[in-house]
Amino acid sequence: MAKAAAKADSTKGKYRFSFGPWNIDEGSDPFGPTVRKPEALAKKMKICKALGFQGMQFHDDDVVPDIDTKSAAQIEKEAKAVKRMLDAEGLIPEFVAPRLWFSPKTIDGAYTSNNPGDRKYAVERSKVSIDIANIVGAKSQVLWLAREGSYIRESKNPRVEVLQIRDAINAMLAHDKDTIILIEPKPNEPVDSAIIPTLGHAIALSYITDDPSRVGVLCETAHSILAGLDPSDDMAYALAHNKLKSVHLNDQGGLKFDQDKSFGSYNLRRAFNQVRVLEEYGYGNDGEWIGLDVKTMRTQKQPVNTKHLSNSLATFKMLVEKVRTLDRKLEEQLIKDRDYEELDRYLICHLTGTRY
Repeated sequence: MAKAAAKADSTKGKYRFSFGPWNIDEGSDPFGPTVRKPEALAKKMKICKALGFQGMQFHDDDVVPDIDTKSAAQIEKEAKAVKRMLDAEGLIPEFVAPRLWFSPKTIDGAYTSNNPGDRKYAVERSKVSIDIANIVGAKSQVLWLAREGSYIRESKNPRVEVLQIRDAINAMLAHDKDTIILIEPKPNEPVDSAIIPTLGHAIALSYITDDPSRVGVLCETAHSILAGLDPSDDMAYALAHNKLKSVHLNDQGGLKFDQDKSFGSYNLRRAFNQVRVLEEYGYGNDGEWIGLDVKTMRTQKQPVNTKHLSNSLATFKMLVEKVRTLDRKLEEQLIKDRDYEELDRYLICHLTGTRY
């Protein structure tokens, strides 16, 4: 807390960028088949480097496909091969995340399943994910608590669910004294009611773990919007607690399904305010990443299936410049005068390049 309070508001951020292999996808959705061919992981790494990104995000089975069918020796061998691929491209792995939501053992939840055997599977799979992260050189585990919740409230005890997630995190912390856990909250989808729906819930959860200093949060733009919140406010709240350790920037067209639009493509001013919060705090100066979690539009053809990544990166850099060239004296005067209508007009002009 003291560290967060000590940050100067005028500190500039230092940025490095990452995305995950799933961000170059085949375009399938619940209502239709794939429209593009799969790209090999090695090719995605080359694309990552060519587009100006420095890091890759992973699920555990991005590194080791069909992970549940393989021995510890096989997992280690395949993880080491991915590590060599990263090194060859000069890329850094930002995190590894246990992908628990596809297993038949997690239909009723992973850490919060009503079946004790399934809960045990989820914890053991998470420990394997930590081992994979250590092999490839990642320090963090991201927990997207996809199925931790319910479709019918009476099917689970919500107080017990919170404690079950806490116990799972404690088991991960005990498995490796250096691992960092980042909780990525989301209010709905795939379950109707998530038990850790917002960033505030995730931060509160971190404080009841065995080592709160190693439990932070990852804020995703779309997830905050789906909760009816402003992502820049969520980021600022987490920064006030010194808990914002990563972000997933994208955009979202209101309270719909999780769209993962290109950053700033739906609401540029909302994107500006996210960048401003990060920039003024000096986000990234302690090694935090700017992660993108953006989907290729289903209509994109194979040769242009990465424009969402390059466009999002360009938009972020453009908005950094907009933050840095903001007329702070004018802004301060308008705030002092309580002339918020004029401040609103100035910001619109500044973002659109219109003469003020």
